[in-house]
Amino acid sequence: MTSSEGNILESISSMIRIPYTAPFPPAIIYPPTAIGKSAGVTALQEFLLAPNSSDRTSKSRTLVLTGAGVSVESGLADYRGENGTYRLNKKYRPIFYTEFISNHEARKRYWARSFLGWPTMRNARPNKSHMAIALLGATGLVHGIITQNVDSLHHLAHPQFTSSTINPSYRTIFDSLAHPGLPPLVPPIVEIHGTLRHTACLTCSFLHPRNQFQHTLEYLNPAWTEFLHNAQNKDALNPNTTRGERIRTNPDGDVDLPGAPYTKFRYPPCPKCLSEGGVEVDKDGAHVPCLSGGDYCTKKNTKGILKPSVVFFGEGVQSNTKNAADQLVKDSERILVIGSSLAAYSALKLVKEVARRGKGVGIINIGGVRGEAEFFEADSGPRLRLELPAADVLGDVVEQLEGRSIDWAVHPGNLQFGESISGLGG
Repeated sequence: MTSSEGNILESISSMIRIPYTAPFPPAIIYPPTAIGKSAGVTALQEFLLAPNSSDRTSKSRTLVLTGAGVSVESGLADYRGENGTYRLNKKYRPIFYTEFISNHEARKRYWARSFLGWPTMRNARPNKSHMAIALLGATGLVHGIITQNVDSLHHLAHPQFTSSTINPSYRTIFDSLAHPGLPPLVPPIVEIHGTLRHTACLTCSFLHPRNQFQHTLEYLNPAWTEFLHNAQNKDALNPNTTRGERIRTNPDGDVDLPGAPYTKFRYPPCPKCLSEGGVEVDKDGAHVPCLSGGDYCTKKNTKGILKPSVVFFGEGVQSNTKNAADQLVKDSERILVIGSSLAAYSALKLVKEVARRGKGVGIINIGGVRGEAEFFEADSGPRLRLELPAADVLGDVVEQLEGRSIDWAVHPGNLQFGESISGLGG
């Protein structure tokens, strides 16, 4: 293979691929006795506290990798059902990167669906799993979090974020998280598929808080806003509502709405690019490509176009994100996959790399996981495979390590640790 061929293959492998939709083989429980909750809690605790292979006196360097299953208890959708079957509409086709940047009508459709789905995403709050992972991170047992999710719930649960660290001038915590001036997180959170909490300009890279963007969409689309308010009043966006009245929300924050008049939806341009000129808008401020013609208005032009800060299908993971994830993998002694079937290759390859290095692999997921059999063929490093609700086993492990019950409604940043759990990481 030539160097150019190698570069092409590396570029292709770094792009997000459409995940498998077929069901995976049944879970391989390990240890085989870890079927019930009590045995599962014991097995998870042993996995987390297993000595490091390189330095048995150092902190337990467990890397956590999470997927959509972690956020289900927060009211967000999952890609697969309890048996691991892909349960989204089989005809559903996500938007591709090239389609978004080159097609005005495609952007209308995307932003209309996102407009309806954003309130559910914005109002979601961390659940017991997010809190437990945050507490394990605060003790040093978890040294990093890589998430496939774009919901920012790991950030909202992070021990560094308390009422004293969020600037009260921001309207919501999401607006605060979108601010670039926040200090580095310890332990770090790497969002390999990006985040919905802000949009990014394809021209100048300006970050615009998604919540503010939503207010502009409301102004530009009064009929859609009325529809959204009516849907909220009928509780139609609630995933637990009656099936006949429900508007299905996808894990990526948009909704399924067949037959909707997407072509009438309007969206704004980047405010920074608009202030600098060269961006066409209508009388209300909505982006209108080619309104007056001109050389800048070509099919592939992206002047002033705002895109959600997530990785679309066909789009490469940003190099700084990839490097941060790779570094966490390199520094870890084991990886614990929670709520992910590893259908996306961007996640699967991280686990493969940990296993290749002869380190520990643990999985907590309801339903089968892509390629899990190969992870349990190796003898090196601790192994764990549970098919139990993650919130139950994670919460019980934290409480056992702490030696007391924990009020899971209290933010981790406001909890005081006892000597038992705070000393386990060192």
